[in-house]
Amino acid sequence: MSILGFTWYYIVIFLFVLTVLVYVHEWGHYWVARRNGVRVEIFSIGFGPEFYGWTNDAGTRWKISAIPLGGYVKMFGEGDLINEGGEDERCMSAEEKAVSFYHKTLSQRVAIVTAGPLVNFLFAIIVFAGLAGFVGTPVPLAGIGKVMADSAAAEAGFRKGDSVLSIDSNAVEEFEDLREIVRANPGTPLAFVIRRNDAEFEIVATPKTAIERDKDGQAKSVGRLGVRPDPNQIRYERQNPAMAVWLGVQKTVSVCVSIVVYLGDMIAGDRGTDDLGGPLRIAQISGQMAQGGFSNLMFLMAMLSVNLGLINLFPIPMLDGGHLAFYAAEAIRGRPLGPKVQEYGFRFGLILVLILVVFVTWNDLVHLRVIEFIKELIT
Repeated sequence: MSILGFTWYYIVIFLFVLTVLVYVHEWGHYWVARRNGVRVEIFSIGFGPEFYGWTNDAGTRWKISAIPLGGYVKMFGEGDLINEGGEDERCMSAEEKAVSFYHKTLSQRVAIVTAGPLVNFLFAIIVFAGLAGFVGTPVPLAGIGKVMADSAAAEAGFRKGDSVLSIDSNAVEEFEDLREIVRANPGTPLAFVIRRNDAEFEIVATPKTAIERDKDGQAKSVGRLGVRPDPNQIRYERQNPAMAVWLGVQKTVSVCVSIVVYLGDMIAGDRGTDDLGGPLRIAQISGQMAQGGFSNLMFLMAMLSVNLGLINLFPIPMLDGGHLAFYAAEAIRGRPLGPKVQEYGFRFGLILVLILVVFVTWNDLVHLRVIEFIKELIT
């Protein structure tokens, strides 16, 4: 790949993906804050010195900053700590209190903080639904993507890339058709008509018998061929708007559940941390997906948006979930936590976030073999 191609796919595309996701998240905070009468002072894409900006009629400074790795919304009064009596550490006029974030009701503050992650989820649902409606949902055809070792398919001579045309004179089109016929015929020889490299011929295979339990706990015998679908043999079915939205919701919920399950397994020690990635890994995957087409890139953006929304809800100070944890304590106590508790909580959260950033960046360097490359240069 040329330097121009590398720059486009692995730098420009990455910055595009990151900018869109950050904008979506921060816009959620901004929109709900403005609807609740909070003055928003800054809406920044990126950190550090301002690269380009303008001020709108509401007095918000919209800007693009020099370090394009994240972003933030700065609301009036947001940096002030509230004491247990519910008062700001500095005096404010009545006009200032009316537009101050921390002088809004608890429910208003919760809504503003929650809006960012919720809009991330909404963005993912819209993208997933759009892909289902305009591109379609993938349906694996009766193609062979992988042949398992010591399986009935391996013994019969199936190969990766084969297309199954029929089984015992019954035409099959989708991989699910193949699966159903095989499952229903354990230990029974089946005649498969195969297309391989434009040639058609017959293979006889006997699905091996396996025992499964149904939803009632009853054991039953099923057939196993030992193959997986071919990702290169797929057709797409466009969905109607209602079904597309429903699939968008399902996919978003499914990704959230998968993330939570993975983190739970990781904490329990059942899974490693090798899959945790940071900016470098995202840049790599963004480039690879972009080369596969715009729809692939949009799918990745939806997946990352779900990740961003869910991670921000974790109860870690500095993240939206940390603010919500403080508000939960305020709701229980009937008054805010003391300034010292809030301050030390945010310091702890900052340290935790920095440690996580360093860890995932190290993971990226190891995954991309950068450390190994440097060692080879030194030695």
